[in-house]
Amino acid sequence: MPELINIALLTFLVVISVVIIRAKDVFTAVMLSGIFSLLCAGLFTVMDAVDVAFTEAAVGAGVSTVLMLAALSMTTSQEKERPTNWGALVVAVLTGALLVYGTLDMPKYGDPAAPVHTHEQVAKRYVETSLVEIDVPNMVTSLLASYRGFDTLGETTVVLTACIGVLLLLGGRRREEDEHEGS
Repeated sequence: MPELINIALLTFLVVISVVIIRAKDVFTAVMLSGIFSLLCAGLFTVMDAVDVAFTEAAVGAGVSTVLMLAALSMTTSQEKERPTNWGALVVAVLTGALLVYGTLDMPKYGDPAAPVHTHEQVAKRYVETSLVEIDVPNMVTSLLASYRGFDTLGETTVVLTACIGVLLLLGGRRREEDEHEGS
């Protein structure tokens, strides 16, 4: 049953991706991007990556969609017609093919012989000693806040920097429009 759900979600993701690429109305593309993120969050939930699903739902479907709608409110909703950039298309297809090729030697999902399952001592140590070492009852929180604290700090810094950059871009655009209206 979970395989069927995965196949259905992946099929929806592919269909939505194609529709987003073909959409001429930017508002439609933005809304479908939000739906795409929610489907990704559902897929992550089915794959037992609930923390990643929560982040995808909050940032991908929530914050990103709101920021894109805010940017869209300052522009037109129709895409300008441009000639097809075949060079960019070739680079994108080659990059996608290389990424797919790079995943071919990965273990199958849920494979008990996968490297993540062969390091039982590390997982066992975290399970047995995190409460004593960190004094935080939630094991995921103790891993993210302590054992992987610098990694989490880096990720938070990247997200904060991106948000500040987008807000500065949106704010700068509004100031330019206000100056033109005042003239």
